[in-house]
Amino acid sequence: MERLSRWLALPPLAYLCALFGLPLLLMVLASFQWPGEFGGLEPALDRSEDGYRLNLTLESYHRLGEDGLYLGLLLKSFLYALVTALLCLLLGYPLAQLIARSPSRWRGWLLLLVVLPFWSNFLIRIYAWMILLSPEGLLLGVLNALLAWFGLGPVQLLYTPAAVILCMVYVHLPFMVLPLYVNLERQDPALLEAARDLGASRWQCFWRVTWPLSLPGVYAGTALVFIPAFGMFAIPDLVGGTEGIMIGNVIRTQFLEARDWPFGSALAIVMTLVILVLAWLAAWLARGKADYG
Repeated sequence: MERLSRWLALPPLAYLCALFGLPLLLMVLASFQWPGEFGGLEPALDRSEDGYRLNLTLESYHRLGEDGLYLGLLLKSFLYALVTALLCLLLGYPLAQLIARSPSRWRGWLLLLVVLPFWSNFLIRIYAWMILLSPEGLLLGVLNALLAWFGLGPVQLLYTPAAVILCMVYVHLPFMVLPLYVNLERQDPALLEAARDLGASRWQCFWRVTWPLSLPGVYAGTALVFIPAFGMFAIPDLVGGTEGIMIGNVIRTQFLEARDWPFGSALAIVMTLVILVLAWLAAWLARGKADYG
């Protein structure tokens, strides 16, 4: 059986190596090369009279370290992703708990409503938010009418950091709700009943019983939200303007417009390393809580 399991694991392992591992290795190599004169890459090997020699450099990483602009954008993207994850947690935890505590006949329908936005195209949903957040949109019109009633001036939401975070929370909220629901639905209600019998209040039941047991779901949901939000470029491109630019937009620009592939690769490698460290930390914390539980 163990030998059969190893053979069955070979196709997905080969798939991951071919479509994920190999492109990552190519990007690592590209980050140490010189940019081509008209874009692309200079050859990694130079031929001379003495044979072949490596034509590699650390220039892209030196540029990344010397220019505080890119490190600032990396930190800014980290903060945007962190705020997005925290807001998704604040909004998604009560929703996941509501679904988990609902009668079983309603849970499927409620979960369907959570994943229903996935049935439409991602860009169509963001364009819909652009209409809502535009100065002529319904949402901003109602908000500015309320502000005018209190004697305050109108506000601008579109092409601001607030619009970026709002849309990222909207897009990634289901990724927080689903793992939280799976965790909360599996918790034994008898534990809460025992806590209430021992004199615990509703808040103490939540803080001492429900919350510690749900931490693996919290870590999983936070990772599922934070990782794609950190490298997001489509939402900042559409609703963020110049103020909402993130590191993903810079990487896209380096590859498609500036055609500086080595620097774009270096930025992508640094971002990938940050994400891998954070993903490992979330997995370690979730595993530790699961073992403790």
